[in-house]
Amino acid sequence: MTSRTWHLLAVLFALPACSLFSPSTPVKTRSFGLRSDGAPATLWTLRSGDVEATVTDHGATLVSLSFPDRIGQSSDVLLGFDNVSGYESDQNQYFGCTTGRVCNRIARGRFLLDGFDHQLAINNAPNHLHGGGPRSLDKVFWQGRASNEHGVPTVVFTYHSPDGEEGYPGVLDVKVTYSMPQAGELRIDYEATSDRNTPVNLTNHSYFNLGGQGRATILDHELQIFADRYTPTDDTLIPTGKLANVAKTPLDFRQPTGIGLRIDTLTGTATKGYDHNYVLAEPSSDGMRKAAVLYHPATGRELAIRTTEPGLQFYTGNFLFGQNGKSGSSYAHRSGLCLETQHFPDAVNQETFPSIVLQKGDRFRSTTVLSVRAH
Repeated sequence: MTSRTWHLLAVLFALPACSLFSPSTPVKTRSFGLRSDGAPATLWTLRSGDVEATVTDHGATLVSLSFPDRIGQSSDVLLGFDNVSGYESDQNQYFGCTTGRVCNRIARGRFLLDGFDHQLAINNAPNHLHGGGPRSLDKVFWQGRASNEHGVPTVVFTYHSPDGEEGYPGVLDVKVTYSMPQAGELRIDYEATSDRNTPVNLTNHSYFNLGGQGRATILDHELQIFADRYTPTDDTLIPTGKLANVAKTPLDFRQPTGIGLRIDTLTGTATKGYDHNYVLAEPSSDGMRKAAVLYHPATGRELAIRTTEPGLQFYTGNFLFGQNGKSGSSYAHRSGLCLETQHFPDAVNQETFPSIVLQKGDRFRSTTVLSVRAH
């Protein structure tokens, strides 16, 4: 498109939100600023009852999630930015985005598939992290559309990734769907197809603080993770291939436990806090696994996570450095945490791990459900 076309689109998106959605749909739309390439970014608002979420087409990103505390005071519990320029800046540490094609780490950025050695970007030396460089899924522009089919507020993002993008083989067509099928629930569905065998491992990389984004710490939260085992790593955070028991370690969250209780024992290690992949228990009959329950005693807010994925990466914002976020908030060290549902790190190089190779002609599917309440 020409710069004049982008300008006209930006003017349209800057119109009041009430002119851009039908009264019959709960999904609202407004401008989220201009990307550096001149494309207008859009922000969609989904609402069900007293829970509200916003998403944007830059990186198919979850921008906010707001719900009340035990006395009815609503707050946004996700770290992020007020417009798209923040998400394009060096202040952004994957806040709320869709990560991939392969989230987490790949050892030395290399893998062998179908007899071919593939070299990816080394963006977390000496390894590859979250899909790589400037064309990883968190940085590209996705096509977005809203719907209200069967009364469910929904936004669908699609992206066509060409063969060889960020070094990955095959054309990959990806779809990420955010929906609110019932009160207090945000559902994220992922789908992908490829014309070649290729690794795929997608997740959402939201940073949570149930006290409200901008609060100083998440160490006052309590966490339960439904996992007896985790994947130990080397000093570059690449799994050794073994599975270890969490019992009698600082990683034991089988019962609700304060996040700050034992984190100091990990500060001097390679992870610099919690940054570990947990092996979730087997799924129930509906294919979903209980992953985690996060609770903030001071506000009574609770987040429960279920997923079809076999793993959960728990990360305590160990590299947050005080960057400026929404409404002038400062994101201090360990002021947000991630609970990333996914397959295991470096699975493409680990024969004993569940495979992340999407076969040509097959369809990748993954679902994660975030349920919120206060008590």
